[in-house]
Amino acid sequence: MANNDVTNSGTSAQTTEPFPQATPASFPPVDGGGAVPAPKNLDFILDIPMQVTVQVGSTKMVIRELLQLGQGSVIELEKLAGEPMEVLVNNKLVARGEVVVVNEKFGIRLTDVISAAERVQQLA
Repeated sequence: MANNDVTNSGTSAQTTEPFPQATPASFPPVDGGGAVPAPKNLDFILDIPMQVTVQVGSTKMVIRELLQLGQGSVIELEKLAGEPMEVLVNNKLVARGEVVVVNEKFGIRLTDVISAAERVQQLA
């Protein structure tokens, strides 16, 4: 190949050594032998706390309207009566459902669970 000029402390020298010839890298075959198998027991994640929220609806209002709210005021939401409520886990939609009353407490009956593929798509 060509000669290279090397500058060092203001002096110039020439080297006559060519660049070493590149050789392709070789790797052992990938057979999965070194991979760590995925654990089949998921017990170690069962105690991780998650925030579950049921979103009844939302609206936007200006500060003037917000300051005029008082006891007995009604805030109109964007959702229609009877429309499914959204179930969010850590602020990600996982299901939709309808409001029910169980032992004098509100609950939600799931009517549509988001598929794993749709949940992965939400992450993008």
